Amino acid sequence: MKRVKMEEAVGQVLCHDLTRIVRGVSKGPAFKKGHVVTAQDIPLLLSMGKDYLYIWENDASMLHENDAADLLRGLCQGAHMSASAPSEGKIELRADCDGLLLVDVDRLRAVNQLGDLMIATRLSGFPAKKAMSCAAPG
Repeated sequence: MKRVKMEEAVGQVLCHDLTRIVRGVSKGPAFKKGHVVTAQDIPLLLSMGKDYLYIWENDASMLHENDAADLLRGLCQGAHMSASAPSEGKIELRADCDGLLLVDVDRLRAVNQLGDLMIATRLSGFPAKKAMSCAAPG
């Protein structure tokens, strides 16, 4: 990943999602990971407060945020959970049926103390209903 000035970003590949917030209207990714920046994108990016962008460089020492979220999903996802697609470095796990959410609190704390990443969950012992969000690794 390399930080470049907006003028140098045209033709480069974004290495992560870029969130656009319109107060009271919407919040979500305006540009997704892998998007190739065009000259037409620059006015919107500037309006989002982006003077610099992080572009993708193939580097074996770096892990993309969505790939990291998928690794964390593997630690969290139980037999009766469904995972959303990764977006903005997060994955949401939802209950496939009514049941009781059980969390290995010691492992959760160990992961969350590593820094630069985290897993958010409901409390262990929470009565989960079908389709309810139970965890958000990322």
